[in-house]
Amino acid sequence: MSDSEKTAHLCASAAADKKAGDIVLLDMRGVSDFTDFFLICSGSSEPQLKAISSAIREKTRDEIDRRPAAADGFPASQWIVIDYGDVICHIFLESRRGFYDLEGLWSDAKQVKIDS
Repeated sequence: MSDSEKTAHLCASAAADKKAGDIVLLDMRGVSDFTDFFLICSGSSEPQLKAISSAIREKTRDEIDRRPAAADGFPASQWIVIDYGDVICHIFLESRRGFYDLEGLWSDAKQVKIDS
């Protein structure tokens, strides 16, 4: 497993730990030249968005000593992005996710099975 795959699966696991909804992992290799994976998930409230974001940052820091290159958004914006370079995590409020439709926009990317 490559470093980017390990990071992506770790981020998905952290999101699942905080009960993120509809977690999707897209393999962007061969589709995009700016990242290897997109993690897309949803939260049902602003506090849950914050909890998911915090869990992803903590788990990657504690388990593989990685910190994001950048992060943008905050719970009130209803969309948080955590950028590790090779993995970009998108955490949406459920009601906003469909509006941006990243899965549709990147429909040519392969969906990766996430370990339960």
